[in-house]
Amino acid sequence: MILKPISNKHFHKSHRKGDLLALIIPGNYHKISDVEKNHISWIEPELAKRQDIRPLRIGILNIMPLGKQYEFNLLHPLGLSPLQIEPVWIKLKTHSYKTWDLNHLNNLYVTWEEANNPEPLDGIIITGAPIEHLAFEDVNYWDEFVKIVNEARTSCASTLGLCWAGFALAYLAGVDKQVFDRKLFGVFPLKSLVPGHPLMGTQDDEFICPQSRFAGLPDLEMEKAQKEGKLNLLAYGENVGYTIFESIDQKQLMHLGHPEYTVHRIISEIERDKEKGDVPPPKNFDPNSSKTAWRSHRNLLFQQWLWFCYQQVSLN
Repeated sequence: MILKPISNKHFHKSHRKGDLLALIIPGNYHKISDVEKNHISWIEPELAKRQDIRPLRIGILNIMPLGKQYEFNLLHPLGLSPLQIEPVWIKLKTHSYKTWDLNHLNNLYVTWEEANNPEPLDGIIITGAPIEHLAFEDVNYWDEFVKIVNEARTSCASTLGLCWAGFALAYLAGVDKQVFDRKLFGVFPLKSLVPGHPLMGTQDDEFICPQSRFAGLPDLEMEKAQKEGKLNLLAYGENVGYTIFESIDQKQLMHLGHPEYTVHRIISEIERDKEKGDVPPPKNFDPNSSKTAWRSHRNLLFQQWLWFCYQQVSLN
């Protein structure tokens, strides 16, 4: 089925005339006020079902700590799409979710199997998780994660892996992470390596992005993986290494940074790290005079990825 851009006649009554975007979210979703404050149109699922279009269904496997508070970091760039997007929040059956609001988890999130019934998702985003210090096989939900990733490679147009999920996808492609002694934290410059690339071609030649991780991927191993036809390297930073890359079949896009982060998210991590006492302050970021200087990178990355998913789905 061809997915069509939406018209403005079906929008929720709270939206301005002429709005051309829409997320499909429940009317009681806890971030409705933030959605509207950021001028993102939304409609309720029952209304969406009565429309004569099919939305792009994007699964979000959210394994971030305090995941409820993190959700809007992804909803915001998704909501800027000219396509109608239905986010489908996914939970793991083998993860404990110790820092989560379990009522919220059980009311909004579904299993991978439920998310793909009766029709498969069009794309999936997998978030980061603060577990770089663990070997992948020691992560309690690793087997379930691998199962989802493998199935998504055949059923979804594309998988976008952020931070730890990007490391995990690289590991499955044959490149293991290198754990740091201290956290890589701050906002760092990156260079686009492939002009005209369908996902990266809209990015500036140089751009910046937040990083918050305890690991990296060795340059030589990444370059070897590219020579062996395992990965395409898309963006590099002098202090952060190869940060954006993809599988050869373009079914998986990996980003080791956090383009979805807001200033408030970084500041909250600063406060959390102060309590631990073993993390240096972020580089190239002043919490007393903070600006979101990576917004264009975030928006372009998500919009081009959604457009890629749309094209692949429309061809089938």
